[in-house]
Amino acid sequence: MTALLEVEGLVKHFVAERSLFGRPTAHVKAVDGVSFTVEAGKTLALVGESGCGKSTVSRLVLRLIEPDAGRIRFEGRDLGTLNAEQLRAFRRDAQLIFQDPYASLNPRMTVSQILTEPLALHNLVPPPARRERVEQLLRLVGLEPRFARRYPHEFSGGQRQRIAIARALAVEPKLIICDEPVSALDVSIRSQILNLLRDLQDRLKLAYIFVSHDLAVVKHIADRVAVMNLGTIVETADAQALFAAPRHPYSRALLSAIPVPKPRAKRSRIVLEGELPSALNPPSGCRFHTRCPYAIARCRSEVPLLLADDTGHATACHRIADLPPAESIVPSDGGFSPSLEKLVAAFSGAAEGTGRGGVGHFGTVP
Repeated sequence: MTALLEVEGLVKHFVAERSLFGRPTAHVKAVDGVSFTVEAGKTLALVGESGCGKSTVSRLVLRLIEPDAGRIRFEGRDLGTLNAEQLRAFRRDAQLIFQDPYASLNPRMTVSQILTEPLALHNLVPPPARRERVEQLLRLVGLEPRFARRYPHEFSGGQRQRIAIARALAVEPKLIICDEPVSALDVSIRSQILNLLRDLQDRLKLAYIFVSHDLAVVKHIADRVAVMNLGTIVETADAQALFAAPRHPYSRALLSAIPVPKPRAKRSRIVLEGELPSALNPPSGCRFHTRCPYAIARCRSEVPLLLADDTGHATACHRIADLPPAESIVPSDGGFSPSLEKLVAAFSGAAEGTGRGGVGHFGTVP
């Protein structure tokens, strides 16, 4: 089966300094050889610390910025060969949901105008039918049609994010890139948006690239997870396998930092010492070796390859066989915040007709 999206060897370096004559003298290596695939109807999560290159990858995939090297294929087509007209047609198939819903919505446009704009740009719906289409989109994301006459500042954060999701859905895409879509929302509203995204994926067979630093959110929504560190992917696996037994020391450190509400739970916390290296001058060899407690001389000189086993669990580490078992590191609750878990379960009931305000209840958002 051919993947919906294939990314191979993606590279993006930004010029940080120039000489007196305008020649680049320093580069920020934001993305340096990233490869992954996304299957139709599945969710790939990109996780890692701030500044590791997650958001840059998402913008490269949409060609909002141009890569320096690498190849991106969507449904078998090389996006680097598309002209302006073809690229515009591709944008209908791939959309982006931004982190801040208020900043991404035009404050001078009503919701109706915001949702009508993509319909007009791609000439998808004739003008007489656009009002009905806007009402359908609002119902689809759990908002009432009467909200179409309002402006973005008249909504709560969760409602604004629903409007942003409706705008992305307006052109009937196959792939949606979610760039930290719930990080600015309260926990209760966050669970509603997550359930909404999952329900829409099931209904419309959407594929997601979910960019996040919140591992509890990632565990709830992702099918596969790719862990990024300083512009490179260090581990990728099915979500269940990665949360149960992370292999790379960086992945283990991320999971060990998740608080566990069990004071007597026995687990080992991995404390990363030293400062985060700069992307202007990343370390040689493994880029994590300056903070890795298991680093050896080989890690400082040789770049580890991202190698996969028979299950598809790929890790870029020279010392996989020498690392201690992961059972003492992984939180006993699987890395899922108990408060978020309860809220997700509560609001998930709306999809089965037992809750209010969640997915499946296309009424007013509380």
